[in-house]
Amino acid sequence: MRIGLSTSLIQRGQTGVAQYVFALLRALLPLALADRHQLTLFVLEEDMPLFDFADGNVQFAPVPERFRPPIKNIMWHQSRLPALARRHRLDVLHVPSYRRLLWSRPCPLVATIHDLAPFRVAKKYDWKRMLYGRLVVPRLARRQDAVIAVSENTARDIAGFFRLPPGRVTAISNGLDHDRFFPGDRALASVTVTKQWNLQRPFFLYVARLEHPGKNHLRLIAAFEAFKAATRSDWQLVLGGSDWHGAEVIHAAIRQSPCAADIRCLGFVPDNQLPDLYRVAEVFVYPSLYEGFGLPPLEAMACGCPVISSTRGSLGEVVGDAAALIDADDVPAITRHLESLATDGALRNRLRAAGLARASKFDWSRTASETLEVYRRAARRA
Repeated sequence: MRIGLSTSLIQRGQTGVAQYVFALLRALLPLALADRHQLTLFVLEEDMPLFDFADGNVQFAPVPERFRPPIKNIMWHQSRLPALARRHRLDVLHVPSYRRLLWSRPCPLVATIHDLAPFRVAKKYDWKRMLYGRLVVPRLARRQDAVIAVSENTARDIAGFFRLPPGRVTAISNGLDHDRFFPGDRALASVTVTKQWNLQRPFFLYVARLEHPGKNHLRLIAAFEAFKAATRSDWQLVLGGSDWHGAEVIHAAIRQSPCAADIRCLGFVPDNQLPDLYRVAEVFVYPSLYEGFGLPPLEAMACGCPVISSTRGSLGEVVGDAAALIDADDVPAITRHLESLATDGALRNRLRAAGLARASKFDWSRTASETLEVYRRAARRA
């Protein structure tokens, strides 16, 4: 098969969709080579270095930088990509983001939908994005030959909100890169983290883009303030992630917090530094209001970090009983869990062991194999 993959939506590699694209492609490459499939990547010009790992094994189709802005990128998908798909004689085209789904059908179309948060979280994005997600995307989704949902929860949301025909949606869970995320040497990781960010005290870690209200930073900050007032401990709260919609609200809350000196914003954490950050953190906290999958809790578990997690969206499905579970709206409950994990080393050890076992169940090679089968079915159906 000649398989096309649109990557011009990865936003310089700093989003969850980008991590999905990189990990899926790495796992697809050996399968494609073994079965003699040809992969064509549509990549924005300045993003080309991010795909050096695939050089020599794929065909690159550069996308001019003027199509990077979101609206222009959407228009490029609708107006330019169909012609390119025909020119490359693609047997299937995979667009891994619901905002970029094609209306035109130049070849069999496969989409990945990561979540339907705009249907679940009020004011998740600005009104234009919310309107597009609610009114336009359902019509685009019904034009796809196959839709991949990254969790059973997302598959149910798609069936409920988009009303796709039976059999059109396939749930394929995200995987985990066990070559990157594993317990490792904690002492060595501590040296790296201290040198990079000067983090020398125990800390709670939350890795997510700074997005309000969806990622629920304000309640976590309030819970941390209550934790500090109750315990008088020297623990810190560390937030890793780039600024996103509503980030100014989060930064304002930090500035006004009585614990501002103990709340650290690291910005986007590069892929090569993320595992060490997980290894050094005493506890990972993930209070998100809604997730279509939720990779960071699994990554933290795989690195031996005990996890506190919301159960919203697919998170309960993903973390199972290997995390301390919280109601994302309940600040006192979040505070109690912060206190219990900070003071109970035995509990941390139990969650650490449970997390390692849970994370071992997820693997990108299986995700890639199941995705390749969706490509085959879409091509046969067309």
